[in-house]
Amino acid sequence: MPPNTTASSGEQPGKSGRKKGRKARLLVIVLVLAIIGGIGFGAYWSISTVRASFPQTKGSTTLDGLAGPVDVKRDGYGIPQIYASSDADLFMAQGYVQAQDRFYEMDVRRHMTSGRLSEMFGKGLVKKDEYLRTLGWDRVAKKEYDTKLSAATKKYLQAYAKGVNAYLEGKDGKDISLEYAALGFTNDYQPQEWTPVDSVSWLKAMAWDLRGNMQDEIDRSLMTSRLGPKQIADLYPDYPYSRNKAIVQEGQYNELTGTFEQGGSTDTQSTTGGTSTGTSTSGTSGTTGTTGSTSTSTSGTSTSASDASALESQLTGLYKVLDDIPTAVGVNGNGIGSNSWVVSGDHTITGKPLLANDPHLSASLPSVWYQMGLHCRSVSSKCQYDVSGYTFAGMPGVVIGHNQAIAWGMTNSGVDVTDLYLEKLSGDGYLYDGKVLPFTSRDETIKVAGGKSKKIVVRETNNGPLLSDRNDELVKVGKKATVDTAAPDRGDGYGIALKWTALEPGNSMDAVFEMDKAANWSEFRKASASFDVPSQNLVYADKDNIGYQLPGRIPTRAKGDDGSLPVPGWDSKYKWTGYIKQDELPYEYNPDRGYIVTANQAVVDKDKYPYTLTADWGYGSRSQRIADLIESKIKGGGKISTDDMRQMQLDNSSEIAKLLVPKLLKLDVADKHVREAQKLLEGWDYTQDADSAAAAYFNAVWRNVLKLAFGNKLPKELRVQGQCLYVDPAESTGPADQDQKVRECGQRDADQAQPDGGDRWFEVVRSLVDDENNDWWTSPKTRTDKATDTRDELFARAMKDARWELTAKLGKNMDTWSWGRLHRLFLKNQTLGTEGPRLVQYMLNRGPWKLSGGEATVNASGWNAAGGYGVVWVPSMRMVVNLGDLDKSKWINLSGASGHAFSAHYTDQTDKWAKGELLPWAFSEKAVDESTSDSLVLKP
Repeated sequence: MPPNTTASSGEQPGKSGRKKGRKARLLVIVLVLAIIGGIGFGAYWSISTVRASFPQTKGSTTLDGLAGPVDVKRDGYGIPQIYASSDADLFMAQGYVQAQDRFYEMDVRRHMTSGRLSEMFGKGLVKKDEYLRTLGWDRVAKKEYDTKLSAATKKYLQAYAKGVNAYLEGKDGKDISLEYAALGFTNDYQPQEWTPVDSVSWLKAMAWDLRGNMQDEIDRSLMTSRLGPKQIADLYPDYPYSRNKAIVQEGQYNELTGTFEQGGSTDTQSTTGGTSTGTSTSGTSGTTGTTGSTSTSTSGTSTSASDASALESQLTGLYKVLDDIPTAVGVNGNGIGSNSWVVSGDHTITGKPLLANDPHLSASLPSVWYQMGLHCRSVSSKCQYDVSGYTFAGMPGVVIGHNQAIAWGMTNSGVDVTDLYLEKLSGDGYLYDGKVLPFTSRDETIKVAGGKSKKIVVRETNNGPLLSDRNDELVKVGKKATVDTAAPDRGDGYGIALKWTALEPGNSMDAVFEMDKAANWSEFRKASASFDVPSQNLVYADKDNIGYQLPGRIPTRAKGDDGSLPVPGWDSKYKWTGYIKQDELPYEYNPDRGYIVTANQAVVDKDKYPYTLTADWGYGSRSQRIADLIESKIKGGGKISTDDMRQMQLDNSSEIAKLLVPKLLKLDVADKHVREAQKLLEGWDYTQDADSAAAAYFNAVWRNVLKLAFGNKLPKELRVQGQCLYVDPAESTGPADQDQKVRECGQRDADQAQPDGGDRWFEVVRSLVDDENNDWWTSPKTRTDKATDTRDELFARAMKDARWELTAKLGKNMDTWSWGRLHRLFLKNQTLGTEGPRLVQYMLNRGPWKLSGGEATVNASGWNAAGGYGVVWVPSMRMVVNLGDLDKSKWINLSGASGHAFSAHYTDQTDKWAKGELLPWAFSEKAVDESTSDSLVLKP
């Protein structure tokens, strides 16, 4: 039976949403008229059909299974705060409410994590499902649920699923979401019941997007077709520890005790966790050796010029496999960043800590985050939670936020938890230490909406699933892959397997609930020990203390293997030797400087730690800028406020502009039109505001510098798809004559091509900029330009190219130029917003917004310099927690609470987000009541 309802059954927008509500009503009318007129699907949708899925937000409804009444209080932005008297009721209500707002999103996510997208969308997604089945996220999630998670966590997951299913009961697809009504025209898909494993699987998707340096591992190998070892090393410079400080500065590893220590002694509150560990791996956190076009060796493999094309093809195939796997929260692992920092009460106006966080993820509609509060009316052993913050639709608990005692934030640590293994395949098995071992195999059936099912066989070695089985190109080039003389005969070729920590059952779901109720640093560290994957930088604050902890299941490797390149799977000396123990992982607690900054920089100085965490850190331009802003406030005698933290989040300063603009202004430019553009940079303060013409011109110059100096010299596999060049043949030993050059076209998506212009490229240019005659500054002549031989010649050519590029894009009149006209954000609804009919895309998508900020800027509205100026990833949310008065904390989401395209809360936070504004974040019951617009009672 469907739930019984009384009173209002329609969503009512709050005061702030009335204007948006009128706009939404007009869009509904347009949609209905368009469809009546024969546009789109040629079927009739009434306004009542469009509105059928809007959630009930007032009155009351009955849910079987509740032990007592639950109150759902929504503010003017539709953000829910749930009040219950037991844990089970609290999480059951959370499932019900999230399903009200976001079930279509939840349903698509679980089909992605289980490799069942074809069931919803047809044969076009079979290949993606094949890759996802090969990875087996849902299988690992089921093992976690069956064997690893605590009884309490299972109870909460079951309660959450029960709430979701209570919402689904008695509803057809069209009653749940407009997207289901659209799908109904092409197939007969109907949503199925939610399961606890569906929630756990989402953590695997998160871990995939935040998996570390796999892309760099592939790119370095692909570069060998055109670049030598010295050139590749130039493009992966060492981390600048002396200039951009690591996260942990006041601690180091104690070889005698086998623990990480701060201030010369172990932390008395530390807790022992983690699993086993193997031999300590010495090495540095910087990039080590890379393969080249002459001959070199790293991690047991070697590559020569004659075989470079084979390796190039092999890794290209692998890239295509990885790129075809749908993203969950990011840009397929590329460019993922985040800011989080915490300041002690010694330096704040309130005398209590302040904590800020803004994770940088790909823009999605609805936002990947869902804001909500989970409150026990009285915290006790029966009902243990009083927490508020950001979570994911489809997953119980709160992932980032605060409870009544502590606050925490997260940024991606970037530690290396994935390795690629070359495998010697032999009949029905693979070679390992001289013996042929049998594959672990399983059959998978992929159901296809409107078509025949497809069966595949998934094979695994002891290093993980064979990704090469999913790509014909990998199979072909595995026959040619070059390795050292000790390698086995290739026979039918080498396969490629993926070893990844997230493919082993873990306890991350336990960690979510443990952090949600942690009351102090000791309990928080204990909770973090369960946070297996993805490994995140955790910042912490309570009313008197601040801290940092690196958690995660982080592998140790054999000596000499830094995880930067594929390794031989047939040799056991390249297997993982264990995992770093919890007590050995870097942390910091109440450092003397009074603040902690994490923004994807190195976690700890290479001289203070024996383990290799990764060969590919972010290079620290954002983290150091945040630290400098904090230091300038402290040294100026000021105290930091909540709004100061917000202003820091919006800092648009360009570090690369500070380096290059003085050099650009010294150039003697002959073309008067280019001189006019050059004058824009005079007196510019290097801030990338949306209305800045100088920011538009500089970023165009920067893009063209990168293209001329580096981009045009990279192999086609790294360049933008469809952009073609005439280049020297890959096997040539010197510059070819013009008639000997070959035409090569790029192969990579525009938002993932290189050089992307991020802070690695800042560091590349910084290290070369004073060497005015470096070979990187050379570029060939064209029909309109002379060849360049020096830095200044190349810079002058980039300034000219940028001038005419912007003239074409923005017009001749530079008074009309602005960064925001180039740097725009479009929000696209998942699935149908990108793949559906044009009318549906028009109705579901939103934008554009003209944004400030930029790549590797604190206000990180990321763009890819190889592909263009459009925004590809953003601060997906922003929050500032005030530990002095939690009700004075602030937050914002990228879109809104609702996933319903015509809801007043679909994108009602985006305008404020784009302006850098934050919303009040009520926590206490009194503050929540004062902000409540709609109240719904869930009755047993």
